Parts: sequence; structure tokens; C-alpha cells
Amino acid sequence: MKYLIAILGVLVVFGLAFLISNDKRRIRYRPIVIMILLQLILGFVLLNTGAGEFLVLGIANTFDSLLGYAAAGVDFVFGGMANEGAGPFFLNVLLPIVFISALIGILQYIKLLPIIVKYIGIVLSKVNGMGKLESYNAVASAILGQSEVFISVKKQIALIPKHRMYTLCASAMSTVSMSIVGAYMTMIEPRYVVTALVLNLFGGFIIASIVNPYTVPKEEDILEVQEEGKQSFFEMLGEYIMDGFKVAITVAAMLIGFVALIAMINGIFAAILGISFQQLLGYIFAPLAFVMGVPWKEAVDAGSIMATKLVSNEFVAMLELGNFKNMSERTVGIVSVFLVSFANFSSIGIISGAVKGLNEKQGNVVARFGLKLLYGATLVSVLSATIAGLFL
Repeated sequence: MKYLIAILGVLVVFGLAFLISNDKRRIRYRPIVIMILLQLILGFVLLNTGAGEFLVLGIANTFDSLLGYAAAGVDFVFGGMANEGAGPFFLNVLLPIVFISALIGILQYIKLLPIIVKYIGIVLSKVNGMGKLESYNAVASAILGQSEVFISVKKQIALIPKHRMYTLCASAMSTVSMSIVGAYMTMIEPRYVVTALVLNLFGGFIIASIVNPYTVPKEEDILEVQEEGKQSFFEMLGEYIMDGFKVAITVAAMLIGFVALIAMINGIFAAILGISFQQLLGYIFAPLAFVMGVPWKEAVDAGSIMATKLVSNEFVAMLELGNFKNMSERTVGIVSVFLVSFANFSSIGIISGAVKGLNEKQGNVVARFGLKLLYGATLVSVLSATIAGLFL
């Protein structure tokens, strides 16, 4: 039965993407089929094989060690503030982002990350049938983040046509920054985080190929990555440390605001309608959760968490997921994969603002297709969760 539901889920995702396609006649199905097959193979390897388990365990242990090193710095500054045995979310989950950001800066400085990202992008472009710039951007987004990635291609921003701009932004919204992957792994199982990262990379191209089909002429398929201005090692390190701290503070502020607002809205809805706002959204999203592979009896709860992510962010939704103690392991896995992306309303402002900071005209272009961007990125999450559900 789960295989039939998975097929239905994939067809629903394709149908919803086809519905808003810019040019249905230009859709190229061969790359889409290849990428779906790659998703199935990678999903199976990561979730159902010893090799996948070994890989996930290795990645999880690496991040666990990094978080341990980060804790040394956090404890030095904030030690004694927490009660004995307590684990404050800000100290244990968010502040380690500062250390991870510093590591990313070092790998950027020694030119290791740019080389890896560039050549993985070139290989991906052979598979997805898109341009080198789009493929580079998808990989770079997963390392640098959805706003910072545009700085690395700022030389080309002004020259990028609207249809290619959509794909770049969709990739950025469909992935997550490597600096906060460790934080996710403290909230949901690492294997779901790793699986989502891999599946979303291909899912972004699949949905973009349907929603926004085009071909890039060879003469336009040029990749110019912006080199950062020459800095000393410690100038760079200080910059990345402060960037990491800004991310931690921003996420903390958004959590305080969104959690408080959702609590207030839930209270108002419960008082007037006898049902919380999240429960109401759960009923709306339940059919989508069902076609992803969630059993119907849990679809409303799963839909509620999915909706929470959409209207707030993935951190709030992951915290909410932790409150559902009786949810089956299969449902937790499917919903967890869905949550690992930046697809939410606030990301529209973040991405359009980042692009606008580099080129005002292009920033306005991005803002105009903001809702379509969120629609496509959400379909990527649904597709990844549906594929993952086959192997849970």
C-alpha cells in the first residue's frame, strides 16, 4: 500500500508543479526521470543499507564532535548560567553555529570549499540539464546559506534573466546552510537530516524543471564565482565568527517572536472556535501529509507541524515535532525530512532582501515571484519526504 501512496504522492507533486509551469511544452522529461531514479537510489542507500548507516553515523559523529568543541567556548562565556543538568536551547543548539561558521570560513579561506562546490556543480549540470551557474548555486547554497550564496555570484546577478533567477532562488530556499545542520541534528535524527539534504538537492532541480523549464545556450553557460576581497586570516575569521553569531541571534529572536505569536493565536482560536490555529491548519494540510506516506490517523498532527514550518520556520516546527511523543517512527521520519529546508514565508523576504542588496532591480524581480518561489520550494520538501517514506 505504501508504494501506491508514494506513487500517488509523486504524481500529486508533479501535478501541482505542472499546474503553475511557465511553459509546459518546454519541459524536458529525461533529466527529471534520471533525477527521480537518483533520489530513489540515494534514499534507499541512506535509509536502508549498512553503507548508508555508516555514512550517516560518520557525519553525525563529526557534527557531534564539532558541537562538543563548540561547547567549550560556550561554557567558557556562559558557564554557570544554566541550572545543573539543564540544557538551554540558545546555549546548546544555537550558539554552536558560531563555531561551525568559523570552520566554514577557514575552509573558504584555504580555497578548499570553493573548489569542491564548483566541480560538484559542474558534474551536477551534466545530470540535471541546467546551466553550470544553477548547479553551482544549489551546492553553494547548502554550504553558505540562502542569502550569502548570492554574494559569490554577484558579478553575474545583474545579467541573469528572470527565468534563471527563479531557479537560483528556488535552490537557495530548498536547501539549508551547513552552519545550522549541527543544530538540526540535536533536534531530529541525523539520518533524516542527511537524507533531506541529499534529496532536496535533486528535488530542487526536478521541481524547477517543471515549474520553470528552459535551456541555457552554451555561450551563456558561464560560471564566474566572485573571489572574496583579500583579507588576512584573522580578519576573515573574525568576520565569519560574527556572521555565525548574527545567525544565532536572528534565529533566537525569530523563535521568541513566532512561538509567542503562535501561542497567542492558538489561544484566540481555542477561545472562539474551540480548536487551536495549528489544529485547523493540520486539517488543511492533512491530505498532503497523507500522500507523503503518513497514516491517515496521524495526518492531522503531521499537517499541523508542516503548516507550522510554513508560517514560521523549521526550528519552531522541529520543537513542535518533539512534543508529539506518541507519533509513529515512520511519521516522525517523513515529517522530519519535510522540515529540513528554508521553505517558509520569512525566507521570501530574506532571499529578496539579499538579492536587492546586490542589485535593486533583481531584488524587485525576486520579490514579485516570491509566492511562486515558496510554492515550488514546498513541493521540493513534499517530494523528498515522499521518497523517504518509501524506505521507512
